[in-house]
Amino acid sequence: MKRSLKDSSSLILILAALYSATAGLLYLALTKSYQPISAYGPLRIAMFCLMLPVAIKYVIQLLGAPIYSVVEAVRQRRAPTNPTPTVSVCIPAWNEEVGIVKTIRSVLNTAYPKLEVLIINDGSTDTTHDKISQFIANYKQQARQGAKLKYLHLENGGKAKALNQALKHATGEIVITVDADSVMDADAIANLVKRFTDPNVAAVAGNVTISNKKKPIELMQQLEYLYGFFFKRADALFNSVYIIGGAAAAYRRDALQAVGGFDHEIITEDIEMSTRMLAHGYKTRYAPDAVIYTEGPSDFKSLGNQRLRWKYGRILTFIKHRKLFFSLRKHHNPYLSWLILPIAVYSELLLLLETFMLTAFVVYTVHTCDYIPLAIVTLLMTLIISVQVLVDSKARFHRNLLLLAPVALPIYYVMELVELQALIRSLKRFAKREDLKWQKWVRVGVLEEACNLPTSLPLPELNSDLSEA
Repeated sequence: MKRSLKDSSSLILILAALYSATAGLLYLALTKSYQPISAYGPLRIAMFCLMLPVAIKYVIQLLGAPIYSVVEAVRQRRAPTNPTPTVSVCIPAWNEEVGIVKTIRSVLNTAYPKLEVLIINDGSTDTTHDKISQFIANYKQQARQGAKLKYLHLENGGKAKALNQALKHATGEIVITVDADSVMDADAIANLVKRFTDPNVAAVAGNVTISNKKKPIELMQQLEYLYGFFFKRADALFNSVYIIGGAAAAYRRDALQAVGGFDHEIITEDIEMSTRMLAHGYKTRYAPDAVIYTEGPSDFKSLGNQRLRWKYGRILTFIKHRKLFFSLRKHHNPYLSWLILPIAVYSELLLLLETFMLTAFVVYTVHTCDYIPLAIVTLLMTLIISVQVLVDSKARFHRNLLLLAPVALPIYYVMELVELQALIRSLKRFAKREDLKWQKWVRVGVLEEACNLPTSLPLPELNSDLSEA
């Protein structure tokens, strides 16, 4: 109770400060007149030119995202006649005693008709094994029919090796990976499966949502995920979703085998896999209504370490698949090779200049009283995030973000600082040729409260309460 009150008080104070700053900005934009200073002319042009490539990408994505729904409807009408292929859900776990049972239960409560669940214990040293074993024993006693459960207890070898072992035992036409700190929505599997409308679609990304949203740092991640995943609609429009996170990823098993399974030398084996599939000429899609709730880090140290792993793994992936950049090969997607990947690298270079650019922009704005561009960006982000909340398949779950929409810009820059430290640490590791291991942070078990899962054992006819979140 004391912690909850402290979090609430902190949030109120932060929001009050951010709203005051935003109101002040809008007031200055309305009352101050632009005073051009010739010395700042080159700086203004330079800043515009630096941001132009990123702005072009966002404009294309903003225009593409609404079209996605229309195109997806057409794709569904052309879908194969088999609406329910066999599915294998793989749940890799390393010291996940807090959330593993909830994850398994949520997968079973999807009630998908042709389902097998593979739980892979990657050498856990806590009580993960005991919890899994007890759950399986109880499930087999009470469930007379339904999904098959397979349990692999391995020596610790990393997430990629664990998944590759699971692939040897998986029998489903579609293989779905779910992290052991995540919870599936009741319709997630069905909504992932129906995106495989083309034999060349090898992978589909689910919509990962932050479930813990009490602390300010958790709300920041909830907003970040909502904002970022929305643009996957445009990437899916062009069949080029290159970041398909392992918390919510669906693959054709044949495609996984064709490209050689997961790479255990790159810490972000999920990003590497989706990029490799695109390099082989496959298509990748996104399912915004296939929601998987995950627990985000609840302190900045854990968040920083998470982003270090993501950033470092993405650098290694880009290096491995560098031939994708500006490729003229027919089986490589031009949208990916000429826009998304180059701008991704360019954005990392801008991130290194972020401190200088932000300082220069603030000095320029104050000296010239040119507050209108900043006010326009603030209002535009407010509009975009509000629309994103309203069109999301879990609009009720995200409605708390409407309060954050007007102050999203400063929140964005806080997350940029987290990304900057991750980039600097990644570059240092790369220069020293240092490796990273499968990381985790202390779980607090908030998924039960946020997602309201049934507490009884899962039976085939039960549905998860997540569909009402």
